[in-house]
Amino acid sequence: MKKKFTLLNAENAHDSANIKLRQFIHLRFVMPNIITIMAIVAGLSSIRMAFESRFDVAVILLLLAALLDGIDGRIARAIHGSSHFGEQLDSLADAINFGAVPALLTYLYILKRMGNLGWLAALIYSIACCLRLARFNVMLKNKNTLQKWKKNYFIGVPSPGGGCILLLPIYLGFLGMQINNTTSTIFCLYTIIIAILMISNLPVWNGKSIRLVMRRDAVIPMQLFVVIYCVLLVEYIWLTLAISTFAYLIFLPINSYFYYRSSRLKPK
Repeated sequence: MKKKFTLLNAENAHDSANIKLRQFIHLRFVMPNIITIMAIVAGLSSIRMAFESRFDVAVILLLLAALLDGIDGRIARAIHGSSHFGEQLDSLADAINFGAVPALLTYLYILKRMGNLGWLAALIYSIACCLRLARFNVMLKNKNTLQKWKKNYFIGVPSPGGGCILLLPIYLGFLGMQINNTTSTIFCLYTIIIAILMISNLPVWNGKSIRLVMRRDAVIPMQLFVVIYCVLLVEYIWLTLAISTFAYLIFLPINSYFYYRSSRLKPK
């Protein structure tokens, strides 16, 4: 009798699982995940372009992946389509697109001249990106314990930013930089430095404090800036990306100064 009861429970559990699978899910929970999957496709396609020595297309595909990564979360929050599944998928996409892909692109373009040392630098970067994402996921669960103003900062360089600035040698290569043992050594060290910045305690402003509304007198200048940047990106893509990378690197210490100044002024 007990065995029969157990069997019935197993059958009921199976039926309940089937019924749950047949339930409808609102489209707003699916759309952000589709965008994340598109970002993964762009990132993996970037690797193929690199193996074919089409580094210009590879970089553009990785930048597209970064763009899609930047909008999927915002779209999810805007349409109230956030989910735990989406958060995990987004984290895995970041590990691929901004951990493995930039390291492979940089290795194939310049680091391979350094042999094992170049491969070691690429490995260090990829592992640092995974560690940074794991720490971010843990901190995400404890974000309610942080002061409100500290929620506007990442701890360590975010993975999309790290992936984009890691490609600096490719930008400079298209601007005429010679690829030799000297530049390979420099960018081998550069790769390790970026990896350290990702797992460091460096505070980096995340932009979440920007409001969805802005003052009327700031609308036109903002639109003009975006248009000018997009035009420069189309007409002078490698120069614009190189300057943007240097600007971001300069921004990091300035950002840290304002963070620590705020930490002294704000109440504990």
